[in-house]
Amino acid sequence: MEDNMISKKELLERYGMSYGALYRWKRKGLIPEDWFIRKATATGQETFFPENLITERVELILSGKNELELDELARKLRGEEKEAWVLLLGTSYGDKRFQLEEVKRILLIRGETQKDVTALVMEQSKEA
Repeated sequence: MEDNMISKKELLERYGMSYGALYRWKRKGLIPEDWFIRKATATGQETFFPENLITERVELILSGKNELELDELARKLRGEEKEAWVLLLGTSYGDKRFQLEEVKRILLIRGETQKDVTALVMEQSKEA
């Protein structure tokens, strides 16, 4: 198995990835915890991965374009094939997507006035 391992540093360099992206993918469940293998080396402790598994997974992840696709991919990798509703907020700064099942409250606010539209949005998702 030693010959089929790739170091974290080599992986990041090969794909031009950041350390933060790698660990974000781990948090999202795109890369299993047990693929992060810590080993003592001459320079201290380093992290290694099974090369075939991690390179195939990184290429699959990199083929996605945005966070929604990463969340959908994570669900598929966990075996959760059900397509979920997404709340999309489009602004002049870009779009922000939220899985509807994760939304707790949706408020419209103007000054001191607040209008809770959570039930309305949730009801619409049930009707469609």
